[in-house]
Order: sequence, then C-alpha cells, then structure tokens
Amino acid sequence: QVQLVESGGGLVQAGGSLRLSCAASGRTFSTYAMGWARQAPGKEREFVAAIPGSGSSTYYADSVKGRFTIARDNAKNTVYLQMNNLKPEDTAVYYCAADLYLNTLRRLYGIDYWGKGTLVTVSS
Repeated sequence: QVQLVESGGGLVQAGGSLRLSCAASGRTFSTYAMGWARQAPGKEREFVAAIPGSGSSTYYADSVKGRFTIARDNAKNTVYLQMNNLKPEDTAVYYCAADLYLNTLRRLYGIDYWGKGTLVTVSS
C-alpha cells in the first residue's frame, strides 16, 4: 500500500513559479513510476509528467514541455514538479500518482495509487 500526499499548491501570478511535492509512504518507493496529472474545472483529468523509478528519464505533456520539470528523490520518498512560466490555463487541481508501470501513468488508466490533490491557481 502506498499513500501519497501532495503539497505546494497555491495562488500565483502568470509568469510565476511553484514547486509541488508529493511525499509517499512505504519502503518500495523506488520501484514505482511516479507522475503528475491535473484536472481543471469542467474538464477531464489529463497527464502532465511522469518519471520511472530510476529517475533515468522524464516524460511531459506537450502543453507543459519546456516549462515544467519532474524529479524524484528516492532517499526522501518524494517526487517534485517544478512549474515555471505559469499560465492561467495551468489552473487546476494537481494530483500525484504512482504505478509500477510508466505507461499506465501516461495513459491515466488503471493507476494503482492517487493522492488527494493540491490546487494551483494562476491569475492573469
């Protein structure tokens, strides 16, 4: 069982930055691929970024590529999402996710574990 707790959300002006953190419980953190997804009001949840257990590669949605960076610290059981040059359309609840398979995170289907989310609001 893995529990995920997100933090770091808040209100920021367009062009600003935020760093989200996701702390995971359990001793097997490094075996899980980790990812971030978001859901804006009235819209479906969408993939944002993912990273395998080794941290050797990263994957991003086209809408955030070049602005967001996902990273993980396996010693701290934590995954991060650094968000730069934020835009009003980035406003959403951001969810942390964990799964044994990276492609499952990218498809957002059948994911093993989800956090409860943290709200990011970007004002224009």
